[in-house]
Amino acid sequence: MYNRFKYFVISLLIILTSQIIIAQKRAITIDDLWALKRISTFDINSDGSKIVFAATSFSFETNKGNSDIYLVNSDGSELKAILTSEKSESSPRFVPNSNLISFIKNGQIWTCNIDGSNEKQITNIYSGVNDYKWSNDGNRILFTSSVYPDCKTQECNESKDKEAESSKVKAKIFEQLMYRHWNDWRGDKRSHLFMYDLKTNSYKDLNEGLTEDVPPLALGSSNDFNFSPDGNEIVYTLNPEFSTAISTNNEIYLLKLDDKSSPKLLSESKGVDCQPIFSPDGKYISWTSMKRAGFEADKKDLILYDRKTGKTKNLTETLDRSVEDYIWSNDSKFIYFIAQNEINTSIYKLDLVTGKISLFHNENYNAQIKLSNDGKILFFLKQKATMPYEIFSINSNGSNLKQITSINSDILSKLEMNPVETFWSVGANGDKVQSILVKPPFFDPSKKYPMIFLIHGGPQGAWEDNFHFRWNYQMFASEGYVVVAPNPRGSTGYGQKFTDEISGDWGGKVYEDLMNAYDYAINNFSFIDKNNTFAAGASYGGYMINWIAGHTDRFNALVSHAGVFNLESMYGTTEELWFPEWEFTGTPWEKREVYHKWSPHRYIHNCKTPVLIVHGAYDFRVSEEQAFQLFTSLKRLGVDTKFLYFPDETHFVAKPLNSKLWWATVLDWFRKYRK
Repeated sequence: MYNRFKYFVISLLIILTSQIIIAQKRAITIDDLWALKRISTFDINSDGSKIVFAATSFSFETNKGNSDIYLVNSDGSELKAILTSEKSESSPRFVPNSNLISFIKNGQIWTCNIDGSNEKQITNIYSGVNDYKWSNDGNRILFTSSVYPDCKTQECNESKDKEAESSKVKAKIFEQLMYRHWNDWRGDKRSHLFMYDLKTNSYKDLNEGLTEDVPPLALGSSNDFNFSPDGNEIVYTLNPEFSTAISTNNEIYLLKLDDKSSPKLLSESKGVDCQPIFSPDGKYISWTSMKRAGFEADKKDLILYDRKTGKTKNLTETLDRSVEDYIWSNDSKFIYFIAQNEINTSIYKLDLVTGKISLFHNENYNAQIKLSNDGKILFFLKQKATMPYEIFSINSNGSNLKQITSINSDILSKLEMNPVETFWSVGANGDKVQSILVKPPFFDPSKKYPMIFLIHGGPQGAWEDNFHFRWNYQMFASEGYVVVAPNPRGSTGYGQKFTDEISGDWGGKVYEDLMNAYDYAINNFSFIDKNNTFAAGASYGGYMINWIAGHTDRFNALVSHAGVFNLESMYGTTEELWFPEWEFTGTPWEKREVYHKWSPHRYIHNCKTPVLIVHGAYDFRVSEEQAFQLFTSLKRLGVDTKFLYFPDETHFVAKPLNSKLWWATVLDWFRKYRK
């Protein structure tokens, strides 16, 4: 009897404690979102016992972020911050053949002891360092720096900068199309590769006189230059015709460092080639490659170049997925790579001997894979809809998945967040379309909730199981909304044919896919209130919001962020012309009927739905004039509309206080039309 009573009391205490914990949790807020630290890069030491990583913390008071460097044992113990100055420290690496850590601060490379002590500045170059790699022996550093192509000395670069700064005339004369890119006026400087020899304390511009950027400004990777294992050669990525604004032809070059030979072109495709890496045994060079010229979202295959025979081989020809980051095993027998796979970004393993490709680790959004020297453990970043990036490990046989860091556990433990769920609906041509569904915090299946319908950008992109800091599922759900985020035609991760089928058809099959997903959701989930639905999207998602505005009255209100409105004028103001010329099968004067057919401005007179418009002045991809035209049109039509304009933002809203205003304005817009 006593034992029964004891177990009853214990069970009751467990239930009450669980209820208290649940009651203490709350929905995420904008303050929580910006209080979360964001891991960017990490490295492991030679014996795999320690990990160094950079994480950025943000402040509303300063309205910016600051990157600090942390050290943790690879078993997750003894996490500590080792570099936390007011100046951001980033890009930490373990220095080969030493007990030092290197990092970037104030635009230069520094080193310190493993505990953060004894900081020492290594480079002292006027033009500064953007990114860098160590040679295996630790005697050389390959780094990128922005310089004037015709300058042969740093004194020349400094003199030109001072002359431009002191001049009272700020006018520019353009002779090339790529005069601005993404959010920057391109100017006269170019990124070049430099070699720094620590033994001789000497610098060398390896791209002296080159008028294009190394690595390229667009369509490259985070790994576009590398040393050979012996340190005597390098490979890098370059688009030799980027300034034409119509070329996606990134190429791979091989350069011997200790002679005066010219760089050797290795790649053959006229599409995007990037991410060149030597095999550890030095026998091969690999890279990712797209076949089709002018298409930025073609399938990325993994190419193997045999240095002895000069022949290339496509290692992923039979895999209908695009290769992203990848690494070699230290014995040169395997390659691990990352590829989008439906709503996950998964890790795959490729056997070089048999050619077999296996799905190694599927779940969530994984990035930056690294391998211990003994080849037994993979380390990588993982995020999901309920967790920003943390460092994880897994054995090379696929066992023992382990979370190493938990830098945001204090905040996350207080938040009530639901994981992603998915459903499939029938789209155009009978094809299946997958959608993400996220329920609001403290979800009650007996209640009805309004729905927010999210449309992703790209258009060749996807909603995934990740923690998106700008378009965050949990923030949209926080005020009691069900979030539905479809991956319609054009989405990546579902095979190249599915991705291809949006080009030349921006408002066609994809619109049917989306509306079918919407109808499926409101007809099959009883907890969705069909009288309270809202839609929002950015970039191509903004385009689709503008298209929806003229084609359906399904929604109570819409949010169009950085959305394309007039396809013809967008062509004349965007920077990467290969994009509209591929998507609309030519220029406006060649394919005017295509531009007219799919341009939302030609249907906006049908709009009856309130629209919130958001745009940034430094958005050169979808220029601000698109928002001006949309706002003017809606006002003249008498449609309820509001325009949130950021004179200091780009295609994205990246500053903390601006983000706070963005979320407040968007959620208030939905609240206003919530019945």
